[in-house]
This record gives sequence, C-alpha cells and structure tokens, in this order.
Amino acid sequence: MKKILFFMISGVLGLAVFGYGAQAQQANDEALIRAAMADSVAAWNAGDLKAFVSYYENSPQTIFVGATNTYGTSDLLERYKKSFATREEMGTLTFSQLEVRLLPTSTGVVEYAIMTGHFHLDRTARGVAKKDDGYYSLVWHKTKDGWKIILDHTS
Repeated sequence: MKKILFFMISGVLGLAVFGYGAQAQQANDEALIRAAMADSVAAWNAGDLKAFVSYYENSPQTIFVGATNTYGTSDLLERYKKSFATREEMGTLTFSQLEVRLLPTSTGVVEYAIMTGHFHLDRTARGVAKKDDGYYSLVWHKTKDGWKIILDHTS
C-alpha cells in the first residue's frame, strides 16, 4: 500500500512539475517573440531592411499579405526596398497593442504562435507606401534558428 501511495504522490508531483515546466517554457517563448519584435523595430529604425526581413522564415512559402501577396524573404526584401526607398520614407517604426497567443499541441509543445498589433510610422516623406498606421497579424514558427514569421497580414 505504501508503494502505491508513493507512486501516486510521485505521479501527481511529476505532473505538477511538468505543468510548471510547460508554463515556464511558454512564458519564455512569448518573451522570445516579443524580443524578436523589439529587435526588428530596432533594425527598421536603423535603416537595415535586410536585418528587419531576417525575422521572417527564409522559405518560399513565407507570405506577406497586403495590397498584394509577396512570397519568400528575397521578394519581401525587394518589396520593402521599393516601398521605402529612403530613410525619410522608412521613418521611425513603433509597434503597440501587441498580443501573443501561443498554440500548443495536445502534449503542450509550442511550435506556432499568433501575434496581433498596431504599427505606426513617424516619417517626413512618402514614396510608394502611403500608410503610416495600421494593424497586423503574424503567424510565428519556432525553428532551429528561433522564432520566425511565416505569415504577415498587414492592413
């Protein structure tokens, strides 16, 4: 009877520790996504479009949905270069109203996340890109290289 009680208590404690571990990992995943967003803003504000696009997964399936669809990071980089040809057109980017929703599997493993938020560009010139404010939704994928955006819908 003592052995059965021991195993029952061990199992309950194990589940509690596993649950805490999963919560801690999820908190870490959210912090990593938010840090990636902060780093991408810093890259934009430094005028480094290549670094800004590096937060997208380097895949031909990566998609940016805006006025038109753009597939893959090289095409996305070219789109940004055309739309924001000068530093004045890029301006200063800020994100607000960030919400992150992790999407764990039935076993608690998180490989995908959804983020929504608001963007604002404070700038003195406009080229092809006319919008200074809008909302976006991002789908993130956890890769061996960290969290990467696989879908960006900005309007």
